[in-house]
Amino acid sequence: MNKTVYIVHCVDTEGPLFESLEAKYERLKTVFGITNLEKTQGTLEKLKKGAIPLQGKEELIKQIFSSHLANYMDNWEKLEQMLLQATKESFRSNLKDSFGGSYKYSWFCLDHVGYVINPRKRTLGFHAIFDYYNNFLNKPEDRCDGMHWHFHPMSIYKEAHRCATSLLNSPLIIETLARRIIEREWFPSSVRCGFQTERPDIHWFLEQYIPFDFTNTSLEDDSEQEEQADLANGRFLDWRLATKDWRAYHPSHDNYQLPGNCRRLIARALNVLNRFGNLTKGEVEKAFIQANNGEPALLAIASHDFRDLRPEVDFFRNLIVEVAKDFPDVKFKFCDAKEAMQNVVYEGNIAPALELKLNLEKNTAGLPHVLTIETVNGKIFGPQPFFAAKLRSQRFIHDNFDFSLDQKTWRYVFDEESILPDDVEAIGIGANDKYGNTFVKTITIKSNKG
Repeated sequence: MNKTVYIVHCVDTEGPLFESLEAKYERLKTVFGITNLEKTQGTLEKLKKGAIPLQGKEELIKQIFSSHLANYMDNWEKLEQMLLQATKESFRSNLKDSFGGSYKYSWFCLDHVGYVINPRKRTLGFHAIFDYYNNFLNKPEDRCDGMHWHFHPMSIYKEAHRCATSLLNSPLIIETLARRIIEREWFPSSVRCGFQTERPDIHWFLEQYIPFDFTNTSLEDDSEQEEQADLANGRFLDWRLATKDWRAYHPSHDNYQLPGNCRRLIARALNVLNRFGNLTKGEVEKAFIQANNGEPALLAIASHDFRDLRPEVDFFRNLIVEVAKDFPDVKFKFCDAKEAMQNVVYEGNIAPALELKLNLEKNTAGLPHVLTIETVNGKIFGPQPFFAAKLRSQRFIHDNFDFSLDQKTWRYVFDEESILPDDVEAIGIGANDKYGNTFVKTITIKSNKG
């Protein structure tokens, strides 16, 4: 029996976040409907101490405005100084796992694009955050970490600090993937959804391309969440029907929270030292009990990079130490998100690398005419690869392939009904298999003009 707890630290990687004093009082209004306080730093300090009577909500408000939650890394210099400390081998190795491994992070990178209102001074631009982390995480001790995908659905009024729930209203999410393939030759196998929220359109899109999802934030007791107006009644992070153990499950087609026959796997990840969805000692014990009974457990936590990661890591590791001593037969292993899913679901028995072959036929004018994708090795996750094209006008397009009778070959015809052949600058595909093996291939096309 595999008596192992596989431990994952998911970091929603969003870059610096600025928050003004006025914005903190706006949160107080949004969450609790409190508007009658003097909006000063002095009042805020009293709220942090729970010194203002507020109808029994003093402790929760004190938690929300604690130094850890309210003090953001509001510029890249502060964030980098924190990262330098949080990723040092001396910090990672404060607690070694049962196999002698050091602490690992899984960085779920976000692109802030298309916004016109940005009061929190988020870093905007395709690849801006991805490129920073890709360069930063180049030290030997960081190469154990994984890079994954995070996205925020676009708010109706294109405000970078607001929440939304619709992928159909957020076409730049799809452009982000198209650009990641063509401009960075990268495609994700694991995802965390923004605001820990899914809806049917998000659910069905992920079901086509991304095998591993770490968004489930279900709780045994969600009463604290229900006390906060912006989260109550499933407004965001609605996982009330989802599994509350440390297993990954295949969701139902009609409800991502329920087990069903969909392809992708959803794992649970609880927050640490946050205002909702928090990990407790009891939850860690639950993971160790599951493993002790012979079923490997996937114990995942979630953070944001604009807060100091070190207190959250220390809190988590202390819980692990405290619980592990009561389970001498159970091992624990620090993992990247994909690595953990492969071990828990597939017992580490993953298939050889996925391999596809791209063949671009040209017409008599020497321009692209038909792109054919053939499966050489393995089987893709979902019905088709993700297809991306860069036009000479610098637009990035995602489109569907035509299917074939053998169910492992796809075609795309460039013509007046789709993309004009002489308008194509580059094409690319991204695909995974069910084990999280990823295949990315791009082709740059020379112009016949001039």
